[in-house]
Amino acid sequence: MERASTTALLPDSFQGTRDDITGQIGFIWGQIKAPLIVPLLKVAVFICLSMSIMLFVERVYMAVVITFVKLIGYKPEKRYKWDPIRDDVELGNSAYPMVLVQIPMYNEKEVYQLSIGAACGLSWPSDRIIIQVLDDSTDPVIKNLVELECQRWASKGINIKYEIRDNRNGYKAGALKEGMKHSYVKECDYIAIFDADFQPEPDYLWRTIPFLLYNPDIALVQARWKFVNADECLMTRMQEMSLNYHFTVEQEVGSSTYAFFGFNGTAGVWRISALNEAGGWKDRTTVEDMDLAVRASLNGWKFVYVGDLKVKSELPSTFKAYRYQQHRWSCGPANLFRKMVMDIVKNKKVTLWKKIHVIYNFFFVRKIVAHIVTFIFYCVIMPATVLVPEVDIPKWGAVYIPSTITILNAIGTPRSLHLLVFWILFENVMAMHRTIATFIGLLEVGRVNEWVVTEKLGDGVKGKVATKVAKKPRFRFGERLHLSELGVGAYLFFCGCYDLSFGKNHYYLYLYLQSFAFFIMGFGYVGTFVPNS
Repeated sequence: MERASTTALLPDSFQGTRDDITGQIGFIWGQIKAPLIVPLLKVAVFICLSMSIMLFVERVYMAVVITFVKLIGYKPEKRYKWDPIRDDVELGNSAYPMVLVQIPMYNEKEVYQLSIGAACGLSWPSDRIIIQVLDDSTDPVIKNLVELECQRWASKGINIKYEIRDNRNGYKAGALKEGMKHSYVKECDYIAIFDADFQPEPDYLWRTIPFLLYNPDIALVQARWKFVNADECLMTRMQEMSLNYHFTVEQEVGSSTYAFFGFNGTAGVWRISALNEAGGWKDRTTVEDMDLAVRASLNGWKFVYVGDLKVKSELPSTFKAYRYQQHRWSCGPANLFRKMVMDIVKNKKVTLWKKIHVIYNFFFVRKIVAHIVTFIFYCVIMPATVLVPEVDIPKWGAVYIPSTITILNAIGTPRSLHLLVFWILFENVMAMHRTIATFIGLLEVGRVNEWVVTEKLGDGVKGKVATKVAKKPRFRFGERLHLSELGVGAYLFFCGCYDLSFGKNHYYLYLYLQSFAFFIMGFGYVGTFVPNS
């Protein structure tokens, strides 16, 4: 009956064409499914399950270590010699080491006053500190404002240097490298680095320099980031959950066990002699900070992470800025791994266990496997098994392992545990960009060296957010519509519908939610909306 009504509604020519196409597709699918699709999907499931186990073991290991560290109170001040620096009547201020504070910036109109003001407010003998503002701004108006701000602080007696260059070669790494060439830097023992949106507390140097002063084998002291705009929108809350795990677990475990972790590029103090011994700044990847940290570690230097010391910073609050940042943070490590893996293997200055830690734990599992398995398994392979019921995913791989990993990741931010479902969906969407960026870095193709400075809104964000309520931002097709997210969302929605109709695993509950997340982010309805005018 249904067949007859359909035929009546469509002309014979169209009906015949439809039947031919449907029949051909069904015939082709039947021919390739058993001999090709099923075996390939089974192999893909096996690989993804293996990677899930790697990630699971890594997360559980770090959970055990961090629990032990917290229970015994294994603080860095107890592991290393640390005493307050005291005045010396005979030596005077010369008893204090000379410190250089570098602030690299690029068209930072919203935050340049905050960062320069915070650096100039650091408590340290005035004749033993140099503030160096490395301005790569291309906007002459912003460049002039930054220079005037430096002059204003100089008039107050602050030893501040305003440095520019005639090109942006090497981006941030190039600016830092150029900054080290000035003659006054030779007088300095240590160098503190703060990105343009970072605001250290006045006692920052008093709490970090003693580690370097009293422990000659330490090259780097890294502080934790504190996010001033975490409550700005749901997207910044999601970022806070991810980054809190990085700082409360990954950095802490690396510092407590192997004395190695990745330099975060800011809010850290380096021993200049260690930095130079490692070869200085290099611009061969978009993660010059990690590059330097790995090279210094291979020379036998130790790093210290001080989790109790927090430096104010800003999270990217627009989706566009966050996508660019995550591309750089995912592509760079993968590309650095490609460039350095053999150097690490051949290195003779560090132990075998440290090599294994850097290659397997730090790079392979955290920087490659974590991104790939999150997207490929949960957003591609698992939905595909709905269409191919001959391939089954065990419950421990589909539910138990990801649930455990998720809880271990999110527990670092107790105040946001009620947002756990949103965080899972958000991270899975972002995993698509991270996976693409990871492959770009591994294969060294396309946008491998793309560097887009993360947009900051600073104090001006409040005014801009208030403005958006009164004036709705204009919709621009190219700026707000993201076809890759929409494409994956459509795929997941189709798989969800198929599973609801014919499936047996009830994956559709997850597939619908995840597809909606891809659609929401695909249409640009995430993050802070900043008016175009």
